[in-house]
Amino acid sequence: MAAEDLPSEFDVVILGTGLAESVVAAACSRVGQRVLHLDRKSYYAANWASFTFNGLLTWMQQHHEESQPEEVHDWSSLLQEGEELIYLSSSDSASISNLQVFCFTSEDDEEEEAQSPDPSNTTEEETAADDEDAVRETSKTESADSKDEETKEELQESADGEEEGQVRMKAQHEMRHSDQSEAAHAEEEEPKVDQPCPSATQSQSEATRKKISYAQLVKEGRRFNIDLVSKLMYSRGSLVDLLIKSNVSRYAEFKNVTRILTFRHGSVEQVPCSRADVFASRQLSVVEKRKLMRFLTSCVEETEEQQAYNGRPYLEFLCDQQLGDNLQHFLLHSIAMVTEDTPTEVGLASTRHFLRCLGRYGNTPFLFPVYGLGEIPQCFCRMCAVFGGIYCLRHSVHCLLVDKDTNRCKAVIDSRGQRISCSHFVVEDGYVAAERKKVATPTRFLSRAVLITDGSVLPTDSDQQVSMVTIPPIAAGSPAVKMVELCPSTMTCMPGTYLVHLTCQSVGSAFEDLSPVVRRMFHTPESHDQEKCPSVLWCLYFNMADGSGVEVEGHDLPSNVYLCSGPDGNLGHDHSIRQAELIFQKILPEEDFCPPAPNPEDIIYDGENTSSSTGEEGREGTEERGESREDKEKEEVLEGKQNLQPEE
Repeated sequence: MAAEDLPSEFDVVILGTGLAESVVAAACSRVGQRVLHLDRKSYYAANWASFTFNGLLTWMQQHHEESQPEEVHDWSSLLQEGEELIYLSSSDSASISNLQVFCFTSEDDEEEEAQSPDPSNTTEEETAADDEDAVRETSKTESADSKDEETKEELQESADGEEEGQVRMKAQHEMRHSDQSEAAHAEEEEPKVDQPCPSATQSQSEATRKKISYAQLVKEGRRFNIDLVSKLMYSRGSLVDLLIKSNVSRYAEFKNVTRILTFRHGSVEQVPCSRADVFASRQLSVVEKRKLMRFLTSCVEETEEQQAYNGRPYLEFLCDQQLGDNLQHFLLHSIAMVTEDTPTEVGLASTRHFLRCLGRYGNTPFLFPVYGLGEIPQCFCRMCAVFGGIYCLRHSVHCLLVDKDTNRCKAVIDSRGQRISCSHFVVEDGYVAAERKKVATPTRFLSRAVLITDGSVLPTDSDQQVSMVTIPPIAAGSPAVKMVELCPSTMTCMPGTYLVHLTCQSVGSAFEDLSPVVRRMFHTPESHDQEKCPSVLWCLYFNMADGSGVEVEGHDLPSNVYLCSGPDGNLGHDHSIRQAELIFQKILPEEDFCPPAPNPEDIIYDGENTSSSTGEEGREGTEERGESREDKEKEEVLEGKQNLQPEE
């Protein structure tokens, strides 16, 4: 919506389109609140966003460019009697730091690279590498065409008259690609899920490695959906429960994470976590299998024996259970996913959560959204828009108008100078000036690495593997690393490649924390002894602020202003969903949080139920394409896609 068309009064104004803010927007809009949702950026989801390859290059270029300080306008002319102004800060550029890029793609296709459309206008900052070839290769990294920076058309539409097929088609079409380019959508057909992908063996071959050049990465850039944050969805976690409860799950599709892996003794091993995996495992002896099954069974319920270890390390508890080194490693690092000094009660709680999530949708506890995690905030934005919420990208709030007597925000002034009245204001913490924050602890950071590789870390006959890999500290003082490896069927990378995300708590810069792990597990010019490992074609390192260390309460702010923090370092989404629910309860304590949205076929217009006509049209459309509902469901099962449904 154009800024000049904005109404002058809303119930809730929200600045920032991260996950917590988007959930609050959907929850408020669903129960009838008038919501205005703004973002200063040209794309949705903030630090939760997904980008195409070219879009990511543009994002990197924007971070390297020196941001011009915004001119501070004097809005005192809009003040009414008894009001004062609170100015917001400029965009939160400090949440991302230490961007470093390396490109190790094949040199065999230099002629094609020279012919590719403008693949090198900007050289990204890089670390000083010992290997001169690595530095020379890095100079090829660049920023993409400016047209990939164009934003999507702002989300807004009424639920009136919208049928199920239309909702699903629009949701999938509008929310898939987080490069926010409406023009590009019109020009180019989206990738299809059933697109054939090369086998793991083929992708590992030298021939395939040589075929993939930097020019191809740029040319096929729209096939990538690269997340800034790396997380998975626990099948019984708060996010999945909310997606099902609210019916937002119909706006996205999901893949099972097919295996849990760990890096141990210099090689990658599969972790037996389900009953079937345990008995099929070749790494464990018969005695170890029995001990593991006995321990996992005993973990389900809390016992007095377990309580006796409260406050003592979880590793000590595992040792006293007569479990060998193999089982201790699997349980500590890959099932509980904790450190050696984690208290026993925390380790057991993590183990139980892992076990509870097994079997709901597959052999592992995890799901991953097709087209990347950036889909999830956008799905909640769509829900908000369907129920009347208004969206404006590249639009902001400059300051708040506060009633001096009540200490409540009465209105906001947007970037066009319009006064917009509101009852509540929700904002990402990065937009609040430092002098108004209560700083409890220094900002914590996460170290992130994103790799494009030419093969899997553990090749199999299947090219549909989505892997969660746990990497214990490789040296004293080093952090434990969580790695997610995505195959092309997740629609996050081009065929013949894998997209790999590494995350850990920061000790130093992202390059210092994660490059030793990359060198041990992958082939790069600096790891000449890793010839059999998959090769890194391109990689990005950066640090991101850890949202779990941000205080969102107790600041010098009006009582009806609520802060949301960014992504945290945990694998799941509980932190953001809990934060969104708390904010909603403060705004509307009597309302249900995200009640289920009606299915379009259940909506009655003019006293007539439209479900029958919707069903007929849906069937006719399917028959015209030569597909039956059974065929489609069978295809989705084979592809590993999940449509989340409530349990009976």
